[in-house]
Amino acid sequence: MKAVWYERFGPADEVLQLGEMETPEPGPGEVRVRVHATGINPSDVKLRGGARPGAVMAHPRVIPHSDGAGIVDAAGPGAEDWIGRRVWISNGQWQRAHGTASEYVCLPVALVAELPDGTSFAEGACLGIPALTAWYALRGVEAGQTVLVTGGAGSVGRYACQMARLMGAEVVTTVSSPEKGAHAGAPWINYRTEDVAARVREMVGGVDRIVEVDFAANQAVSLDVINPGGTIAGYASASVMSPTLDWYGFMFKNVRLHMLIVYQLTRAERAEGQAQVNRWLAEGGLSHAVVDGGRMEDMARAHARVEAGNKLGTVVVTL
Repeated sequence: MKAVWYERFGPADEVLQLGEMETPEPGPGEVRVRVHATGINPSDVKLRGGARPGAVMAHPRVIPHSDGAGIVDAAGPGAEDWIGRRVWISNGQWQRAHGTASEYVCLPVALVAELPDGTSFAEGACLGIPALTAWYALRGVEAGQTVLVTGGAGSVGRYACQMARLMGAEVVTTVSSPEKGAHAGAPWINYRTEDVAARVREMVGGVDRIVEVDFAANQAVSLDVINPGGTIAGYASASVMSPTLDWYGFMFKNVRLHMLIVYQLTRAERAEGQAQVNRWLAEGGLSHAVVDGGRMEDMARAHARVEAGNKLGTVVVTL
């Protein structure tokens, strides 16, 4: 099979290699997916670049990417009923050497979900990390509540805006330009030119849930606009990775801080999220932002595009 891999950290055009590898065989409880599309997330390019603190190569050779979509063509004992199904993949390369940047990948059945017929493989490759992160950050939101999504033009943020609305919540989001506001698809505030806290109070009063893309950068605004008893579900804090917490400020508002990462979902949580995402897909409730990343030979350029941030959506490479 053809695959893209790296054997050391570094720039995409220096370390990514395209070549032939042995086609894997599924073990007990595993399926083999013939990958039709692989999605590239910011975490994938950070891992390849060695950007994590103290990063070391966990495996001598890594085939990157956690997300993708394709058709199950083989299965190990206990998973035979998956053969022939269209599926989307999550956590494909988490703590594993073999992700979705290859023609075939073997995975535990818990990491695949059936892909509804109305959703293309390219769209399915957008789901894994972004859609499940958005769902998990919103888990428990009730109809009639208010939700602030920071960074609504991002892959997670855009899904979160849609999902919160599908859950019956009133949604407002922050973006950095009118173009991104249109992409987010929800009432928006330009955080570069407007007083975010004042605009949130003007638009919705206060918020019951914040889906947070940068906890440190937004902590003061979050404390200002969160309702007593509200929840801040944060999935990143890139501006300051070890922020100083306003403990008493949050404590006196009885706020729940949920630092989440989609890789650590329990099997039951992942199954719940996959099922909910699939219900929304089957109902036509979710739209996707696919950015064409070309084919396998274009992988280095696709990685560079994600790193540059000059895209609105998920970069998807077709296999």
